[in-house]
Amino acid sequence: MPSIKIRRNLKDCIDSLALGPRDWLLHLICVSYDSFLWGFEFLSPRYLAWSSRTRARKAFYHAASSVPAYADFLASKGADATHIPETDKKSYIAAYPIEARCTKGSLGRAQTTIDESSGSTGTPYNWARSARERSEFQLFISYFATYCFGREPLVTLNAFSMGAWATGFNMGTALQRNGIVKNTGPDVGKILDTLRFLGPHHRYLILGYPPFVKHLIDVAETEHFPLDLYELNALVGGEGMSEGLRDYLLRRFKRVYSGYGATDLEIGIAGETPVSVAIRRLARENDKLREALFGKDPRLPMLFQFNPLMHHIEINDNREIVMTITRTSVLSPRIRYNIHDEGGVASFDRMDAQLQSFGYDIRELSTKAGGSRRLRLPFVWIYGRRDSTISVMGANIYPEDVEQCLYAEPELARITASFCLSLTEHPGGEVHPCFHFELASAPTEELRRRFEALMPGRLIALNADFRAAWNEYPEAVKPDIRLYRIGEGPFAADAGRIKQIRLIKQDGSRL
Repeated sequence: MPSIKIRRNLKDCIDSLALGPRDWLLHLICVSYDSFLWGFEFLSPRYLAWSSRTRARKAFYHAASSVPAYADFLASKGADATHIPETDKKSYIAAYPIEARCTKGSLGRAQTTIDESSGSTGTPYNWARSARERSEFQLFISYFATYCFGREPLVTLNAFSMGAWATGFNMGTALQRNGIVKNTGPDVGKILDTLRFLGPHHRYLILGYPPFVKHLIDVAETEHFPLDLYELNALVGGEGMSEGLRDYLLRRFKRVYSGYGATDLEIGIAGETPVSVAIRRLARENDKLREALFGKDPRLPMLFQFNPLMHHIEINDNREIVMTITRTSVLSPRIRYNIHDEGGVASFDRMDAQLQSFGYDIRELSTKAGGSRRLRLPFVWIYGRRDSTISVMGANIYPEDVEQCLYAEPELARITASFCLSLTEHPGGEVHPCFHFELASAPTEELRRRFEALMPGRLIALNADFRAAWNEYPEAVKPDIRLYRIGEGPFAADAGRIKQIRLIKQDGSRL
């Protein structure tokens, strides 16, 4: 592999000197939960933004000089410090062996772990991590959980999938700092048995994918489990969650928050906080506020706060999240890595100013939502992958739309295990949206008619593009509804997957 020599410019040298030779600020904030609160309450958003940019540049120079694959990648692109190209799975990860993507071209020795991605995009990949980098992101996951759920000890029941996948193992390890952990995996019976065994005098935190946590309470209610006696909290991740689903879960859970991460990068990149959830729920009810905060996209994105000393986030011209992990502890550096999630970023001050223009005080929102202290962390919002939509008559229909419609009808939501979207062709060549629902009860014609009656009206109220298309030509955009038993039809492929898949491509395969 060819080598490349990239010289630091004067500004980068000065900024690096000002930042210091080591991650002293990150280490200081890591000392304790109180130092974490202090740091992000009092450090100014402008300083955090500068520090994040500078740390990202340092990470770039480190990778260019010490990672063989990255040096070769830069040389092949004719890159220099003034134009740093994006990387992604196709252009970088799949193009180089795992050892070449590690510092000094080696997987290291003791305490290196290898995680496997879920394969939800078609191909599982392997990712190497050092002991130090795991310890760092596990610590901040613990701090975020403490901020959201309080300092009192928790009994954590970890329902994320176990095995080679990054989330289950690392979440279980991270939450050991917050109390007792039992790694049950996604097993409803084990979770309910554990709740019975330990009893209702503990505070519980359930970890898992949103559809599984929903399934857990549905089964518990069917079995007449005394959920009302327990203080249950939920920390979910792995996929998006609508506010309709949060409302559904809050019938049984005291608090429900979501985290954002990706095995490509690392888990715990960002987390919902009381104030981010409060802002999102305001935007759900106010289209003008949603547009002012997030732009003209009709979807309501997930909204998180993130630690800019660990991750530097940019938005490219396609509105995609481009991320650099800024810590030198990372065994396999990811520099300007594009996971192809759509979204945006805003500093704390910018979000504060926009809310004030609508008459909202971010401090009051945080206090009313249960935020113990004001963390002046930047915000990132996520819509999801660019390739998860269907389009008919110029109307984009998103999985988030269907989920929001579904959870507006709790009776139908309770019996629905999963759903996905596709396009179907009618005689004469007309193409229609098609919604596939996997049901825990036997599909019937009556149920199909109920879904058929629900979806158009809810979509008209929710999705402006769909509403316009419906007004012009309703027969062209009327959804076809197809119902299946568990594990049948397009859902048969989900048996070995740890994430649900939301889109059926025109060739019949699932994306």
